[in-house]
Amino acid sequence: MIIGVPKEIKDHETRVGLVPSGVTALREHGHTVLVQTNAGAGSSIPDEEYAAAGALILPAAEEVWARADLVAKVKEPQPSETQYFRSGLILFTYLHLAPLPDLTAELVKWRVNSVAYETIREPDGSLPLLTPMSEVAGRMSVQVGAQYLEAPNGGRGILLGGIPGVGPANVLIIGGGVVGHNAAKIAAGLGAEVTLIDKNLNRLREIDDIFNGHVMTMASNSSTIAEAVRKADLVVGAVLVPGASAPKLVRREMIARMRKGSVIVDVAIDQGGCFETSHPTTHSAPTYFVDGVLHYCVSNMPAAVPHTSTMGLTNATLPYLLLIAEHGLEQACEHNPAIAEGVNTYQGEIVYGAVAESQGRNWRDLSAVM
Repeated sequence: MIIGVPKEIKDHETRVGLVPSGVTALREHGHTVLVQTNAGAGSSIPDEEYAAAGALILPAAEEVWARADLVAKVKEPQPSETQYFRSGLILFTYLHLAPLPDLTAELVKWRVNSVAYETIREPDGSLPLLTPMSEVAGRMSVQVGAQYLEAPNGGRGILLGGIPGVGPANVLIIGGGVVGHNAAKIAAGLGAEVTLIDKNLNRLREIDDIFNGHVMTMASNSSTIAEAVRKADLVVGAVLVPGASAPKLVRREMIARMRKGSVIVDVAIDQGGCFETSHPTTHSAPTYFVDGVLHYCVSNMPAAVPHTSTMGLTNATLPYLLLIAEHGLEQACEHNPAIAEGVNTYQGEIVYGAVAESQGRNWRDLSAVM
């Protein structure tokens, strides 16, 4: 199979879909790898390292897309990249299609077989390709929140951990999954007063045990969320419904009751966000204010630390990429049902129910189409 790795073009997206060690592994299995010039530059990986691993370096994205049987990316194709779509192309990347009906329509129109990192699910329920970037985003959310709580950046002027005689910041985390767990780890480690809300009582018990009571846990309901949001200096949205739009758990009126200069970091923005006031932002223009509350809603947060993120992501994606390259998408789905869970569009059909339901569209089960 011919695997293509184009340079990412989303705003400040400096990660890359494959590293040189992955090129070597694919080449050892008899596959061809095409890498666009400077695709790895943002992650401190020069073209020379790809070439030494056996990749063919191509100058233009158009040629990479045109010659590849499978395109490995990091983020969803941007509008200018849909011109490269064609029937039978396999696209392997983060897609987060639920809030992107236009991109979904293009994938269906051109009969692209798209496999979304974020919906590959193992039998134990884990999301192995989402986990490493959720770890990064969860840890970054508190870093970023602490930065924007500083007065020169528009915040209330609060030091997250406080000092002797002056209390710490109040950090609220909504969602106890991978993002929430990692956010709590960093916030608690910095000395903040941390509250985590989740609807799963067993998960709250686990969080309580992990942090030995140093993170307050609360069961999720609208009243609990409203009161906790009102008191918070920093709120991290860490809600996930795999493949579907995130529920709007924090309403506009709750935001209005927060103190001016408080900060919201919506890590769920890839799936539409869990704050009613959220809309996607970029690394070039990361923040905006609603009712005096600073919102940070960058949809590719891990791109700010591309070396760490690229290495963590490609460690996780390579085994699945190798399986698809070795057997083709159809047989790979039979060999590993987790890959079948990742297929979002196939042969002109939406085959992932949560995406279709979020957009009010029809869908078919992959087994009925493949």
